[in-house]
Amino acid sequence: MKASIALTTIATIAAKASADCFSTRLGYPCCSGNTVAYTDNDGDWGVENGNWCGIGNTSSSASCWSTALGYPCCSSSSAEVWYTDNDGAWGVENGDWCGIPTGSSGGNTPVNPGNDGNDVNVTPGDQYSHNGNPFKDVEFFINPYYTAEVDAAIAQMSDSSLISKAEKMKTFSNAIWLDTIKNMNEWLEKNLKGALAQQTGNKKVLTVFVVYDLPGRDCHALASNGELLANDSDWARYKTEYIDIIEEKLKTYKSQPVVLIIEPDSLANLVTNLDSTPACRDSEKYYLDGHAYLIQKFGVLKHVAMYLDIGHAFWLGWDDNREKAAKVYSKVISSGAPGEVRGFTDNVANYTPWEDPTLSRGPDTEWNPCPDEKRYLEAIHKDFVSAGIKSVYFVSDTSRNGKKVDRKHPGEWCNQTGVGVGARPQANPVSGMDYLDAFYWIKPLGESDGTSDESAARFDGYCGHETAMKPAPEAGQWFQKHFEQGIKNANPPL
Repeated sequence: MKASIALTTIATIAAKASADCFSTRLGYPCCSGNTVAYTDNDGDWGVENGNWCGIGNTSSSASCWSTALGYPCCSSSSAEVWYTDNDGAWGVENGDWCGIPTGSSGGNTPVNPGNDGNDVNVTPGDQYSHNGNPFKDVEFFINPYYTAEVDAAIAQMSDSSLISKAEKMKTFSNAIWLDTIKNMNEWLEKNLKGALAQQTGNKKVLTVFVVYDLPGRDCHALASNGELLANDSDWARYKTEYIDIIEEKLKTYKSQPVVLIIEPDSLANLVTNLDSTPACRDSEKYYLDGHAYLIQKFGVLKHVAMYLDIGHAFWLGWDDNREKAAKVYSKVISSGAPGEVRGFTDNVANYTPWEDPTLSRGPDTEWNPCPDEKRYLEAIHKDFVSAGIKSVYFVSDTSRNGKKVDRKHPGEWCNQTGVGVGARPQANPVSGMDYLDAFYWIKPLGESDGTSDESAARFDGYCGHETAMKPAPEAGQWFQKHFEQGIKNANPPL
């Protein structure tokens, strides 16, 4: 088969799972043991490494035409058809293609995600140029794999009210994370083509990608460490195998708007964690050089707008941190000349409320003058402008901050209980804040922040704290309970 749908981080991990039992098609691995913790219509379930797993091959696994091509059969003959070719009709389950048994018409009109519905490539048109806010007067691209993830989640629900809320989640846009070289190669062009195919006339379709694979990535955490290490060899790979390929594809698809969210947590770590974390000191050179390189590459493309990550209110909100941040970000942007950035993104994959009138500067907030994201952006906007940064606009991640979570310290970040979906993706969402380009869902609700299994190599202590929901799967894997709580607590309601 020639095509591959855009997948989120869960797909990469899940695709490695054994295909020996029913649960792999539902997004869960097979158990190595036989201890039953729960039974439903799908089969017997156990718990291993803090995650649900399937016991035995309870559901049908009859072979079909796709197995000869190296792909599993879809679990249902009425599976939704995502793509058709000379081999047959293809569906998507557990983050991978599956073959729909011969004779089935599937549950939807056959579509080839990534083009116009036919097996013909779309052709980019004339150069598109951003003029001001890139989120304004455009249609937001819907991440097709997240839609499939939510469909899989709905299949595990029986509450009609909850199902209705989940269905609405499929109508909203979220970012596509290019978190490995492999995923970038699979997802970038496919989604650019998908968005281009939706453009008609003057209607432009905006796609938002997260660039996230720096050497020594996320140096102060364990749950989200990346594939590239902080060394010269992997630095060369980052440039030639990752950034240069992204640049090539972006130059090809020049007739459509694109937003890039750049390397979450990286520069914020340089502001606060160089002295305390040796891994951050080892990564500093590659973080700085990496930003300079990508700004030079992407910042000259007229149809691409970039936002550098600035952590969140309870990371850089204090006066001294903001003052230092202004110097760091000003230096980084200058190093990328002649490339330019549109602005900055806050609260990525975090839970800090947009507004929290219950908090003020005092002992409960460790004397933070910016105890919510609104006050944080108001303050850092002034700081960055005063530092001489020319373009200071913001995109705020509202995917999981609709409800104030139960964390006992505002710095808690892992799978927080009490989560709720926040404000919907929208351009110019707040009157009087002309520098706020958009609310947008950057971190997809339902994808775990990190495992709660203390024996796991990527276990981070924050994911074992009292307010972190457990048991939790590895970062990026689907976390059904967290998703369900998030849609129940949605504010505004779904």
